[in-house]
This record gives sequence, structure tokens and C-alpha cells, in this order.
Amino acid sequence: MCTSMALKTEDFYFGRNMDLEYDFSERVVITPRNYIINFKKVNAMKTHFSMIGMATIVDNYPLYAEAANEKGLCISGLNFPDNAYYTKDLDYNKANITPYELILWILGQCENIYQVKELLKQTNLVDIPFNDNLPVTKLHWHIADKNTSITLECTKDGMKIYDNSANVLTNNPPFDFHMSNLAQYFNLETNIPKNCFSSDLGLKPFCKGIGSIGLPGDFSSPSRFVKTSFLMLNSKFIPNKDSSLSQFFHILDSVGVVNGSITLDSGEDYYTIYSTCINASKGIFYYKTYTNSQITAVNMYHEDINRNNLISYPLVKEQQIAWSN
Repeated sequence: MCTSMALKTEDFYFGRNMDLEYDFSERVVITPRNYIINFKKVNAMKTHFSMIGMATIVDNYPLYAEAANEKGLCISGLNFPDNAYYTKDLDYNKANITPYELILWILGQCENIYQVKELLKQTNLVDIPFNDNLPVTKLHWHIADKNTSITLECTKDGMKIYDNSANVLTNNPPFDFHMSNLAQYFNLETNIPKNCFSSDLGLKPFCKGIGSIGLPGDFSSPSRFVKTSFLMLNSKFIPNKDSSLSQFFHILDSVGVVNGSITLDSGEDYYTIYSTCINASKGIFYYKTYTNSQITAVNMYHEDINRNNLISYPLVKEQQIAWSN
């Protein structure tokens, strides 16, 4: 369970909630332009666009959950079990890329969604794990630039690329269901609704917010998709540098999973372990964790992005408090 969103105001913002029952040694990782990116079945990228995102590093290799490159192109991978399907067959007329390589493959060479679509026409996603201890994760992807979003899904029906006008992605069911499902909520509004019940009754609203009665509040994927879409598409922003950042995190908070509210069959608790917001226009990666609600930032351009080794920052997970006295 995760929620991803893209937002364009004075800058372009992209981020997500990561909902899991465990951490995965995640940290903020910068992949500089001259770090050599190796792939299982295609030639290595010796030079490429720099990128920043949340990843775990295994054998000096960044396994990104979400990231943005220096051109402002962004990607997040979200859990898509039971639906995701990757072929085991190599296509020698295309580039054979594993799911864990996809973010690096795209962000390393694409500047915008048009280029992503062209690259994906020549890409075959194959079922090859990173190693014996890290099996292939079943994912679909939210990919966005400052102008548009797409959703990439690989199922038994093949690779599908959807234009994502909602600029939101969650988990199962497939994306086309989520967009169709929005029609069930087209009566929601931010204003006080008119009395459509009966003109014979002098009904009047008894509180604010009646126009959004019916807006889902549970943690299911369809409900989070609806709620995130409604809040983001109706959001208003104060024209200052921090308004969009604050609003972005407020929206993610509204669909965040509280520890203890979802228990898996294993008995483990499932909750939002971290939330991120990337200012893709400026290369700044913001995050907060479940145990530290203070926003922490890493600026890609405060580092040498021409170097050839990875740069990483451990997450600040202990609660940070700004004391006034």
C-alpha cells in the first residue's frame, strides 16, 4: 500500500507515502552523472543524468523506490501484487530490463514523458531478480514530468501505458479501474451543496464540509486514490516558497496509515514508514518518517554531481523538536 502524487504550482513536486510493515535500510541516495550503472542484459551507462531519491544500497547499487533526475523527470514504484507480470523471455529486438533497473534505465537517459514513452516502446521488462536473496518485486510505476503523468503497468496482457490525468497512483486494482471508480464520486464538492433532496423541505446545512460527505476515509487503495485526487485537484496555495511543500505533505498525511490500524496475517503492523516530496525543479528531496515528523531536506546540487561514486544520507528517524523556550 502506497500513494504517489505529482503537483505543479510555481515548481514541480513529486512524492509518495511508503506503506510497509518493515524498513528496508532506506536512505536518500544521489547517483552522480559518472557513476557506472550496470544492467543485467544491456550495456552499462557510463555517463547519464544525475538523480536523487529514496533507495537501499546493495553491493554498491542503488535500488530506488522513487527518484527524480536533474531534468525534473520523476518515478515511483508502487506495490502491484497479483496483477504485475514480467516475462521470463528475452526479446532480442528490445532492451531487456529488470524491474529493479527500470528507474535507473529511464531517469538515466530521459528528460520528459515523451522520451519515456519512446524508450518504453523499445523496452522489455524481464523477470530477473537482483540476486538470490532479493526476489523480483511486483510493481507498477507512476512517472511524471512538470507537464504530465503516466502510469506504467505490466500484466499478462502485456505492457500498458496510461495517461494519468489525476496525477495520482496507489495500488491494486489496475489503473483503469481507479479512473473509472472516480465517477462514483463526481457529486463531491468543496462548496455548500444545494438542497436536491426536496424543495418541499427547508433543509439547511448544519455544519461545514457537507459537500464532501461520501469522500472515503479508509486505507484501501481505491479509497486513497479517490481522496488524494479530490484533495490535490481542489487544493489552493499561498504564493510563497513553502506553501506547496506544506500542502503536499498535508495531502499525503490525509491518506497516511497510522501504526496499529492495519494488522497483517503475520501479526505485523502495516503503516506509513516515510513520506517524501521532491522539488523536481530544484533537485531538493524532502522527507519525514513515522517517528520523526519534522521535514528533512537534501539538495542534490549541494553535492558534486559529476563524481563517480554514490552519495547517501541515512534517514533522521529520531523525533526532532524545535523548542521555543
